[in-house]
Amino acid sequence: MPEVAFHTGVSDKLGYACRLLRKAWRQRQRVAVTGAPATLARLDAQLWVFEPQEFIPHLRLARGAAPAERVAQRTPIWLVDAGTPAPGCKVLVNLGPDWPGDAAAFDRVVELVDASDDDRQAGRRRWNAYKAAGWDVVHHPQREG
Repeated sequence: MPEVAFHTGVSDKLGYACRLLRKAWRQRQRVAVTGAPATLARLDAQLWVFEPQEFIPHLRLARGAAPAERVAQRTPIWLVDAGTPAPGCKVLVNLGPDWPGDAAAFDRVVELVDASDDDRQAGRRRWNAYKAAGWDVVHHPQREG
């Protein structure tokens, strides 16, 4: 079973995701990010301009699409619609409200939860689903400001 880490109370989910993905990229990890298509589109745009003079290599892959094999092998960060395979990615970052059905395919799952009531409630549902499935969940409350 994957290790599951909940980062809660995140004030800027996409900014936090950018920092998390930059760290993962610097550690040479391959990461899949899932969420609503509009959220992934905003994250895609933000990764291009997140840090001046720095680029976090990533690709946006919609359901049913497949990147060229050479691109897939060289790109460490994949922004994928729910259920879209991300070969070689060991970490999954979930920005969406639902429990990712393919979470068991990863070594590590990172759940980002902001302070809004809707996101907190969805996060609680995901937390309970992981616990009900017998997975160990670690909590990392954030105090950003």
